[in-house]
This record gives sequence, C-alpha cells and structure tokens, in this order.
Amino acid sequence: MCLTSPDGEQLTSNAILTWADQSRVAWHYIAPGKPTQNAFIESFNGRLRDELNETLFTSLAQARVELGHWRADYNDTRPHSQLG
Repeated sequence: MCLTSPDGEQLTSNAILTWADQSRVAWHYIAPGKPTQNAFIESFNGRLRDELNETLFTSLAQARVELGHWRADYNDTRPHSQLG
C-alpha cells in the first residue's frame, strides 16, 4: 500500500507517519508546484469548486447539507467512466 500527501511533512502529523511506519505503508509526497503528480484529486477538487463556487453558504450547517447533496449526486447519480 502507498499513500500520497501534498507539500511534504509540514502537513503530515506524527501519528500518521508513525502508523504508516508500523503498518509498512510507503509514504510519498507530491512535490510543491507539481499537481500532476496527483491528477485525480486535482480534477475532483476543480470539479467541486466549479460546481459549488456560485453557492453562498450562510452557515456551516448549510455547507454540510449542500456538500452532502453534492456528494450523493456525484457518487450515486452521475455516470463514471471507470464504472462503464
């Protein structure tokens, strides 16, 4: 198993690094300024921003509800190329 983290150790907790070491999980970092090293999540984040960018959230509760609706639509309704 391999995990990837952006921008080096400053964004990674010691607990995660200890777990990865004990679990024999390889930990790799995305080089700063190299989003193509994690293109899937960059694409996902861009899609999320584009689709929710026009929404003005008035509370954290509203943001959670709207994101929940978006996530359900994204995971359950939309056709995904990887799923055929």
